[in-house]
Amino acid sequence: MRRVDIGKKIAELRIEQGMTQESLARKLAVSRELVSKWELGQRRPDFATIRRIAEVFGVSPDDIADMNGLVFAELDECLPEGVSLPRERLAEILNAELGSMKPAEAGIFLRRYYYLQNTSEIAEAFGIRENQVRSILSKTRKKIKKTIKEKEGERK
Repeated sequence: MRRVDIGKKIAELRIEQGMTQESLARKLAVSRELVSKWELGQRRPDFATIRRIAEVFGVSPDDIADMNGLVFAELDECLPEGVSLPRERLAEILNAELGSMKPAEAGIFLRRYYYLQNTSEIAEAFGIRENQVRSILSKTRKKIKKTIKEKEGERK
């Protein structure tokens, strides 16, 4: 589900329940500006926040966003623009990258993209802050993207 779709769903649920952006923001302990950015598709709430939004509205998190779809969309950032790889080739590259990573980084990557855990669960499991998990995942995706570009550039 794209950011805009999630934002539209949040706005739709908020309006259905007669809430303002301000009142939703207060319930979630975030700024009204952040709620507005979600609704406009400029930002996307993380999994933990989507769960809290769902609780406020009395719906399932899946009614707001396809959680697995969000994880896979994040993982798509590893693929350079215009590159399409067979699954076997992608698995080969990912396995090689995972094997070269520090164990904690590989564990974080696997928990996110194989076990589909959210960043707060991963942070708790590794005893680190959630923003550190997001940073490690972002750097890992960029490294994998660079590796794919290099390896696929060699094959052409």
